[in-house]
Amino acid sequence: MSGLFHNWRHPRKCYLICAVPRSGSNLLSDGLRDTGRAGRPNQFFLPSAEPNFRAAHRFAPDVNFADYVRGIVAKSATSNEVFGFKLMGFHLNPFLARLRQTGEFGGSEASDLEMLVAAFPRLRFLQITRRDKLRQAISKARAVQTGLWKVKEGKSEQADPVYDQALIAQSLFETEEEEKIWGAFFTRVDRRPFQVEYEQLCRDFKGTLTAVLDFLEIRLRWGTQIRPPATIRQGDALSDEWERRFRAG
Repeated sequence: MSGLFHNWRHPRKCYLICAVPRSGSNLLSDGLRDTGRAGRPNQFFLPSAEPNFRAAHRFAPDVNFADYVRGIVAKSATSNEVFGFKLMGFHLNPFLARLRQTGEFGGSEASDLEMLVAAFPRLRFLQITRRDKLRQAISKARAVQTGLWKVKEGKSEQADPVYDQALIAQSLFETEEEEKIWGAFFTRVDRRPFQVEYEQLCRDFKGTLTAVLDFLEIRLRWGTQIRPPATIRQGDALSDEWERRFRAG
């Protein structure tokens, strides 16, 4: 540990949201963040997003990846010392490789789980999945075309979506491949994640979020209410039409 980072306390519990695109991870992470007691989960270790987080938290240009990990954990934890982060399936193995290359979270003999726990104390795993894989693929295809990955009030599409059967099929294939990556990881580390289903999260947002908080052993402040989600579901008549066309071949 180097620089100022050795003076910062580690959170007493961490969790990882294990996801694939359009599985509802924004809905889950936003809900947890809004409680004010479950960290501020985000894709802190996505290489394309990392420069923005470094700038937002005013990291020095020469801060290495190991100290960035320690720093973002300390800076993004909530006051009750909880830190959460999110990874997509295709980003898991490159992230593990970067973590191992630092040499600061365990030597070459350390397992992936030992290395993760060294970086993220008392790490627990949440996995969010979506039962309807075709609608998930359609949602991803639309997001790829429009650039709108998180539907919220005030956000608009950068381009009009156009039905593309090949793109939907590719999105469906990629979803299955990413979920295989997570399955292989959980087998390798011998852990069973807490499962969150997108459809159930939409149907009973408060109840599902309460179950997640119970799993993480996080208690809300007295009087705190779980608020309705700010994220808006993308599914609409256009998604219905695309589903009919895709099923028709």
